[in-house]
Amino acid sequence: MKIDRLTPTVTILQELGQRLATIRKQQGYSQEDLAAAAGVGVATLRRIEDGRDSKLGSWLRLLVSLQMEGAIDQLLPADFRSPMAEVKGRRRPRRTKPSPDDGGPGFVWGDERP
Repeated sequence: MKIDRLTPTVTILQELGQRLATIRKQQGYSQEDLAAAAGVGVATLRRIEDGRDSKLGSWLRLLVSLQMEGAIDQLLPADFRSPMAEVKGRRRPRRTKPSPDDGGPGFVWGDERP
């Protein structure tokens, strides 16, 4: 499943929990073994794999124990470049219409001309 900005938080937590369980099994860990290696409780690991909310610190310990430090770095990269943000940052401010009080030329209807 692809996670995007419209994916509800509950669905994201469930998806990430399933992914964690899959990786844990691929690396040959039982829930008890991974929990012990990460220094978290088995109940915490089960809660995370079930898609329930948890602390970021628990996720970090689990990912480090699975040797997935790169995933942590990708969460919030140090050098994030957004082409859209760069374009928005270069925009010129919009001009505002001069008000009649500032002495600038205002709009004059055809029948108001001298």
